[in-house]
Amino acid sequence: MYRRIIAPSVLAASLLLVIPASAADFTPGAPGIGDPYYPASGNGGYDVSHYDLKLRYQPATDLLEGTATLLATTQQDLSRFNLDFGLAVSEVRVNGAKAAFAKSGSHELEITPASPLPKGRSITVVVKYAGKPSELKVDGWTAWQRTPDGGVAAQEPDSAVWWFPSNDHPLDKATYDVSVKVPDGTQAISNGVLQSQSSKLGWTTYNWRSNKPQASYLTTLAVGKFDITTDKTASGLPVLNAYSKDLGDNEGAVRASVERTKDVAEWLESIFGKYPFNALGGYVPNVPSHFALETQTRPFYSPAQFANGANVSVVVHELAHQWYGDSVSVKGWKDIWDNEGFASYAQWLWSEKEGDGTAQQLADWVYAQHPADDPFWKVKPGDPGPDNQFDAAVYDRGAVAIQALRNTVGDASFFKILKGWPAEHAYGNAAVGDFVSYAEKISGKPLAALFDTWLFQPAKPSPSAAAKAKFTVRSASSGAASGPSAGASKAVEPKSWKKISESHSAHGGR
Repeated sequence: MYRRIIAPSVLAASLLLVIPASAADFTPGAPGIGDPYYPASGNGGYDVSHYDLKLRYQPATDLLEGTATLLATTQQDLSRFNLDFGLAVSEVRVNGAKAAFAKSGSHELEITPASPLPKGRSITVVVKYAGKPSELKVDGWTAWQRTPDGGVAAQEPDSAVWWFPSNDHPLDKATYDVSVKVPDGTQAISNGVLQSQSSKLGWTTYNWRSNKPQASYLTTLAVGKFDITTDKTASGLPVLNAYSKDLGDNEGAVRASVERTKDVAEWLESIFGKYPFNALGGYVPNVPSHFALETQTRPFYSPAQFANGANVSVVVHELAHQWYGDSVSVKGWKDIWDNEGFASYAQWLWSEKEGDGTAQQLADWVYAQHPADDPFWKVKPGDPGPDNQFDAAVYDRGAVAIQALRNTVGDASFFKILKGWPAEHAYGNAAVGDFVSYAEKISGKPLAALFDTWLFQPAKPSPSAAAKAKFTVRSASSGAASGPSAGASKAVEPKSWKKISESHSAHGGR
C-alpha cells in the first residue's frame, strides 16, 4: 500500500483553495421570480410544495399571530433566499435550525440559513410572526379589508403578503392547510374543505385543506360572523357558501345569485370538463369594495356586485376561473387574457344558454359600440401592460377574440379546445402563446395571424378583418350592416350586457 503523506502546511493551503471555491457556488436566490410586470413578485432559488398556516386572529384589534411552515425544494445552491411578507417576524428556522433574517424593500423577508442549502434538497422553513394586516401598506395600498366583525384577505395580483409568508407568484403553486383560531361566535373561512372544527377556552379553531396546487393570491381568509349554507354536488363534492349577517338590502340578491353556484358549476362542466378541485362555494363578507375574485374553490364577492339585483353572471365569471386561471394559471401576469378572456366568454355562453343574447350578438355589440379612436382598442389583451391588466378591454376585447376563434374553427373544434385546454394544463401554468399553439393543434388551422389581430394590435381590427372573422360590420355613417347579422340598421344591446358589464370591476379593487 502506498500512502501519500500531506504536510500540514500543504493541507492548510489546499483547504484555503477548496473552501472558498465551494462557498462561491452557493449564491442568494433572486428577489423576484422574473415577471416583468411585477419584478418584486415571487422569488428565485426554490419551489414550495405545501404551506401549513397556524393562525390566531382577534377581530376587535385586527391582531394576527401566525406560524407558517413551508415545505420546499431548492433549485440552486442557496446561500440565502427571500420570502414575500410584510408583517413583523420574530423567528425563522430552516430545517430546524435558527436562521438569520432581515427585511428589505416593501415586502421582502431575506433569510440566511445556518448552513448553505445544496440544490435539490427538501427544506422546511418555519416563520413566526404577528401584526395588524390593515396597518400594512405596500406601495400605498392594502389587500386586507376590515369588516365590522373581522377581516378579509382577497385581492389580485397580491394578497398573501398581508397575512402569510410565501413565494408570491402564480408560477409557484402549492397545497395548503390553514388552521385559524378565532373567538367563539366568530367563523373563519378559507379554501377547500373544512376538515374539523373545535372550541376550547373561548376560542374556536377551523382547519381547512386545499389539496390541489393553488397560487398564493388565490388563497383567502375571511373572519367574521357568517350564515353558512352547505350542500353537495351530484358527484359528491361539498358546497359551502358563507354570507355576512349584515348585508342589508343586498342580502336577497346576494343569496339569489351565490346559491346558484352548484348548478352553474355543473353547467360549466359541460363546457370546460370535470371540475378540478375538492370543494365548491363562495362567500360574501360585509366589505365596501366593488370587486369579486376567483379565490380557489370559494370565490369572494363584494355585496356591491349585487346592488342592482341578482347577478348570476358574475358567479359564472368567477366559477369559470376555477378552470381558466386557477387550475391553469398564468406563467406571467402578461398572460392575463388566459384568465379573463375565457371567464368573460363563459358569461357570454351563459347569456346564450339563458336566451339573453348570443355570444355572436355580444361580440357584434362590443365591436360596434367602440369607434376606432376609442382608447379601448389601444389596450392589447394579449399583453396589456401592468397599468391595463384589468382594463375592460382585457375582458371584452378578450372575449371578442374568443368568438373570432369560434367562428374561424367551427363549433366542433372550438368546444373541443375549450374542454381540452384545462385538461392538458391541469394544475399548471401556461402563456397566451401556449394557448394559440394548442388551438392550432386541435383545429388544424393556422391561427397566429387571427390572434395577432384581435389580441396584440393596439388598434381596432379593420372591417375586412371583422368580416373575415364573421362579425357584423356596420358603417359608422350609414349604419348599413354586412355579415351574420346583416339587415339590422344599428347594433342592438343584448339583454345580458348590463349584468355582464357590471362585473367588469371584478378585479379592479386596488
